[in-house]
Amino acid sequence: MQDNLSHTVWHKSSYSSANGQCVEVADGRSDAIPVRDSKNPTGPHLIVGAGAWDSFIAALKTDGAASS
Repeated sequence: MQDNLSHTVWHKSSYSSANGQCVEVADGRSDAIPVRDSKNPTGPHLIVGAGAWDSFIAALKTDGAASS
């Protein structure tokens, strides 16, 4: 399945630095989260299921709190 993301608005986390080593995500879909490499905006992207994305973010927040 090929998703048409040509009109997608991408954004980086507010925690991202200016060094260009970031991923960008796109909002606007309830079923999945498009993800791409900010260094290669015209390159490939991933489509991550919403449940998997929620689990990923929860794990980052938990690990981040544990290492603080």
